[in-house]
Amino acid sequence: MKRLPPIFLSIVVLVAGFSVRAETDAEVEARKTALDLAGAFANDGFKTRDGHWCGTVKPHDHALVAVNLYAGNQYWFSAGAAEPSAKIAVSVYNETGKQVSTDTHNAGEKAAAGFSPANSGQYFVSVDLIEGREGSFCLVYSYK
Repeated sequence: MKRLPPIFLSIVVLVAGFSVRAETDAEVEARKTALDLAGAFANDGFKTRDGHWCGTVKPHDHALVAVNLYAGNQYWFSAGAAEPSAKIAVSVYNETGKQVSTDTHNAGEKAAAGFSPANSGQYFVSVDLIEGREGSFCLVYSYK
């Protein structure tokens, strides 16, 4: 009987350790909504990052996403909710948890917050469900 090389076995174990979760229809719809809003910032020279974050948010609750940002860049964080009756908001906090001043855009199931950090480091973006019932959201961000 022929033994498998250890490297092949390691790759099989590594691949088996990853689980792929397909996005739900609601998350896909929320991402479309977020990308529609982010497209408006592209007209001002912002580039949308490839990555995105999807999840579920409950009424009067929030979802936090940690991001590393760089001083000198400008950022817009755009979020969309799948539920058209939802009202969401986006806020940004520094590494100590203090909310930073942002330009905001709130339009029901679409919301965005934009700012230029004075210091490079870790920040936290909050997506808050202000009105509506529990549902899916998606967050994307743009920079220049």
